[in-house]
Amino acid sequence: MTEGVLRADAERNRERILVAAEEAFLERGAGVPLEEVARRAKVGIGTLYRRFPTREALLAATSNERFMAVAETSRARDVSLEPGDALRQFLEELAKNTSVYQTLAASLGTVIQHGTPGCTAITAEGQRLLQRAQEAGTIRVDASFDDIICVVSAIAIAVEKSSAPTIRIAHLVDLLLNGMRVR
Repeated sequence: MTEGVLRADAERNRERILVAAEEAFLERGAGVPLEEVARRAKVGIGTLYRRFPTREALLAATSNERFMAVAETSRARDVSLEPGDALRQFLEELAKNTSVYQTLAASLGTVIQHGTPGCTAITAEGQRLLQRAQEAGTIRVDASFDDIICVVSAIAIAVEKSSAPTIRIAHLVDLLLNGMRVR
């Protein structure tokens, strides 16, 4: 009986941490002190670290649903787009979603390695779209998914303080893809 109570309590703590982290990250950026997240969640810092051993693990968890949505939207529209256009749409949406929390972009490469369903979906979809564009002969074969994540991170950092981030993201993704095109 006690184990079930602890598990339910642990799940409530986890959810409170995620809600508090989402609020704090939206207000102050991904670099907000984790002590503040714990305080907002009304848990001890040890409880936060038991659930999320690193900042990146917490960022992955709070980004999970957004990343899942980006991957699902991409798969759903894929049949109607050419490989290069599908990759472009995916990169624009990933950059927009990476810009949700100020400074998240700086650690995107580490965050997506945490194996949450959203991180796994983003990685699989990005790799699939890249391979599809490479097989179609529109994107260079020496481009890797890691290369794309580095550049998406740079794009998201570049638009953090932009007054028109959507337009800027589209422009920067266009520059990226022009550099990756097969000549």
